[in-house]
Amino acid sequence: MDIDFSLVLTIAVLVCGALWAFDALLLKPGRRRRLETAQTAARAQGSTLPAEAEQQILREPWLFETAHGFFPVLAVVWLLRSFLAEPFTIPSGSMLPSLEVGDYVLVNKFSYGVRLPVIGTEILPLGRPERGDVMVFKFPEQPSINYIKRVIGLPGDHIESRDEVLYINGVEAKRELLSQEPEVDPWEQVWRENLLGATHTTREEIGRQPAGANWSYTVPAGHYFMMGDNRDNSNDSRFWGPVSEELIVGKAFYIWMHKKPGLHLPVFSRNGSIE
Repeated sequence: MDIDFSLVLTIAVLVCGALWAFDALLLKPGRRRRLETAQTAARAQGSTLPAEAEQQILREPWLFETAHGFFPVLAVVWLLRSFLAEPFTIPSGSMLPSLEVGDYVLVNKFSYGVRLPVIGTEILPLGRPERGDVMVFKFPEQPSINYIKRVIGLPGDHIESRDEVLYINGVEAKRELLSQEPEVDPWEQVWRENLLGATHTTREEIGRQPAGANWSYTVPAGHYFMMGDNRDNSNDSRFWGPVSEELIVGKAFYIWMHKKPGLHLPVFSRNGSIE
């Protein structure tokens, strides 16, 4: 079962905030009145109410005390995750060699405009995705799942593959072969690709062309064409179409930790900006 952590966190903040407000507005005044009554009765008997008794009368019920304690912490976490930066884990190798399985990345939540948590509605436009950005978005076929891919095509772009070489609006995305390993199975090639000014590395497997060597697509308005850097092992826009602006989560910009799956300690040797 896929859990939408943003939704869970939002609900937790709302519930804790509502309980805290309910206690502050409706229950706390009653406790103060009981305290005043007890203090008046003590003075009438020529004594003062012990401090322990005062604390007992003013003490919040367990449920409301717990909500009171958790609300500020949850609210701060919610604000940071919703509007500044949110951590994500890379679960697959679709972005190799740029991102490895087990990388923990930070995603800028305001690079492409400030959006309401959970529903994703833009409330303050600040910028738009650029060709070559590594972007996190909600999977169009199952929005509860977050995907991470590279922006290849902007609204209106014509994307074409000719023998596995990309062309954007008729201009070749030139690339340079960095390495190849014919001894491994499958035969691996690593390329340096230039997306009309934005450069990054890609990985291919000789003889494997799941989307075909030749195809073309025109990106509709308000959408973005996404592809993984591990070109022959990526479920992306070549198979299920472009990503609409409403599904954008943010721009991945920094690797802050790496942890191999299983019982391994985290390492920080891969820390750095994402190309």
